[in-house]
Amino acid sequence: MATVLLTGAGAGIGRAAALGLARAGWRCVLVDADAEALQRLEALWPAEAERPLSLVADLTDAARIERLGQEIPPLDALVNNAGLSAGGAEATSGHDDGTAARLLALNLAAPARMLQACAARLRPGARIVNVASGAGLRAIPWRGLYSPSKAGLIAQGRALAQARPDWTVTTLAPGFVRTELVQRLIDGGRLNPAQAVSKIPLGRMAEPEDMAEALCFLASAAARVLTGQLLVLDGGSSVCGGSQPLPPCEHPPLAFEAPLRPHGESVREPAWQAALDAWARSHADHPGSQGYPAVVDGRALDAPPGAQLEAVLDAARGFRARHAALASLTLLLPRPAPALPWALAGDAEAARMLVATLAAEWGAHGLRINALELPPGLAPEACLPLLGYLAGARAQFLTGQVLRPGAGAAER
Repeated sequence: MATVLLTGAGAGIGRAAALGLARAGWRCVLVDADAEALQRLEALWPAEAERPLSLVADLTDAARIERLGQEIPPLDALVNNAGLSAGGAEATSGHDDGTAARLLALNLAAPARMLQACAARLRPGARIVNVASGAGLRAIPWRGLYSPSKAGLIAQGRALAQARPDWTVTTLAPGFVRTELVQRLIDGGRLNPAQAVSKIPLGRMAEPEDMAEALCFLASAAARVLTGQLLVLDGGSSVCGGSQPLPPCEHPPLAFEAPLRPHGESVREPAWQAALDAWARSHADHPGSQGYPAVVDGRALDAPPGAQLEAVLDAARGFRARHAALASLTLLLPRPAPALPWALAGDAEAARMLVATLAAEWGAHGLRINALELPPGLAPEACLPLLGYLAGARAQFLTGQVLRPGAGAAER
């Protein structure tokens, strides 16, 4: 049985992730500063799961983190989820009362200290997952040093992947999540949910369980192809611009366990064709209209330089003609060539922006589009677990993203 340590486990994303990991068969070490929150979590623990080891720790205390390393069993995964915000504060405030120092200690210093404290207990091939935020990709004003701290954590994860290629290091960047804190802001009239949702292409806030599904995948061995990378799970808000408000989603979320109905389209590369055919056959026990339609389109792999945008557009038109709602399109793209004639240099980036544009336009229908940029020689079988997550209902809040499986720790 694999063992995972999860910080910030007592509430919100951490609580949902802890319960999801337990249901998936993990042995869980739960860390939180709130002893009562850990007790409430244990009261919800699945009966069939092994009881967790709960440890109370204030992760702004470096000495307490160091002692944690002596209290834990061997680990297969470490999930640094604990974090702190500073609502209503300017970035230069909080120095006199220590708020700024505490925020940086928890959001930026604690993940590194946790890794250092747990390093001797990490099994070979361990997975390290840091939970950052979409606020680390763009400045969010009046939240103190929250955005800088999360930007630093994203960079720290990339650097760690380069320093330790024997580990799998990934970072999750959630968008707007309906945690207890967000719900209190809504109930108190401090947050207008309609205004928040109008900036999210998928037309709803995420639930903590959306993030839990992602963390369960990233903590698994299947995440190896994403080492050194950032998974932005924000309903497409980070890739969508413009001043026009977006419509709410027309459909309720699907159950995460909705069966997958995958289909390969225009995949001519023999190895990928065989792998996707076998993958589709493995889900053939959900025929007809049952299941969540997931199209994987590979026509861009064969597009000559300068024709990738047109290939993506053709794939999107075909997908949209066949699917009105609640389906996913995953594009297989070639890794951009290192040197192209200048007149062709914009084609690949235009194709990436088309993915983002379609994510914004399709979101209200529950239609998602993402892409994988594939390096030469990557075995398709290594990507199938990623496709199983990315294309299915477990990732139904993930859209507009271009991921680079197999990029490895050596690439930024």
